[in-house]
Amino acid sequence: MSGSVSRWQILSPEPDTTAEFYTRVFGWRVTRANALGFREVDTGGMPGGIWPAPPGATCFVQLFVEVDDVDDAVTAAQARGASVIVPRSVLPDGDVMAVLRDPQGLSFGIVGRRTA
Repeated sequence: MSGSVSRWQILSPEPDTTAEFYTRVFGWRVTRANALGFREVDTGGMPGGIWPAPPGATCFVQLFVEVDDVDDAVTAAQARGASVIVPRSVLPDGDVMAVLRDPQGLSFGIVGRRTA
């Protein structure tokens, strides 16, 4: 369904330490067996991942919203005051994504299927 949260990620200055913590506390399974080499997390629920945080950033969680058209969603968000952090990118699995910052400063991702 378009507009639903489909993924999440934790961004951490110490992603391996973060992955170890959640694995030991909750039994999450973490693997790096993917095209981007990031820490994919299987919680038994919604898929997620753990990435290195940008320099100088503290830990934060980022949600990804699934949309029918990434370009349209980016345009709509920008028209309402959002700014683009990571422009539209095609991922190795063919998905398309962008990362934005809402007018209050919260970053979020938009993800959709590759159209052409």
